[in-house]
Amino acid sequence: MSSCSTPDKDQDVTLIQETESGYVSGSGSEASLPDIYLTKFHLAFLNRQLQFLEPQDILRWCITSLPGLFQTTAFGLTGLVTLDILSKMKIPRPQMVDLIFLDTLHHFPETISLVERVRSKYPLVNVHVYKPDGVDTTDEFTRKYGERLWEADDELYDWVAKVEPAQRAYRELQVAAVLTGRRRSQGGKRGDLDILEVDEAGLIKVNPLANWSFQQVRDYVEQNNVPYNELLDRGYKSIGDWHSTQPIKAGEDERAGRWKGQQKTECGIHNPRSKFAQFLREQEIRKQEEALHQALEGLEASG
Repeated sequence: MSSCSTPDKDQDVTLIQETESGYVSGSGSEASLPDIYLTKFHLAFLNRQLQFLEPQDILRWCITSLPGLFQTTAFGLTGLVTLDILSKMKIPRPQMVDLIFLDTLHHFPETISLVERVRSKYPLVNVHVYKPDGVDTTDEFTRKYGERLWEADDELYDWVAKVEPAQRAYRELQVAAVLTGRRRSQGGKRGDLDILEVDEAGLIKVNPLANWSFQQVRDYVEQNNVPYNELLDRGYKSIGDWHSTQPIKAGEDERAGRWKGQQKTECGIHNPRSKFAQFLREQEIRKQEEALHQALEGLEASG
């Protein structure tokens, strides 16, 4: 009589083998594998090793070491260089790094046009587009949140246009690590940027071009015929939403045109998540207080 194995029996055999050997492999039972975290010591060690590598080598390490790896991008110059480098590494489909683009519905037309040119130039790369929840157009956004929300409530705008869509993307795509376009030469809080970071929720952020200057990035784009945002030829260097981005003058920091005249230097996705958790709690408390106030007014009117 012939015998055949079943999934349950195979799992039992695997567990017995792991127990007998005292070791666990990735091909074995997931239930027997512990969660792996980067300790501060390990993170510091990796950054010491990675800081001396060229972006190509950093990206190669990422592909072989980090599961659930994606690239978040607003199609700035640094992100485009990262995309082009990856495209030349001949990565097989399962290991290819997909893009996540947060369409705030307030990007410049030139940025939206660039998205299509990128898709044409790199047809093998998937671009996952995430918009504010429940809206697809600028008009719908305005009807839901009011005119010029970024002026009326800047933190709420960051949450609905950037932070919530990013968190939704990470959850739905099972993102464990992301490549960013941040560099030290961009100034501000980015001046002491590490190659490898871990945020409060355990998301690994990799800044493969952290060591490069703006000129190095621009030279690569020109030498490799990388598509780029036409606004760069009109004095812009760092490009975000149209309402918070201006051209810069000679000698100004690269990101001086972002949120000009404000203390703000980062969009919501690079701020601590705890900041927005507190913000949402405060929003909920405010709503409850308003509802209570309205209820009391109704009682007084009926009395």
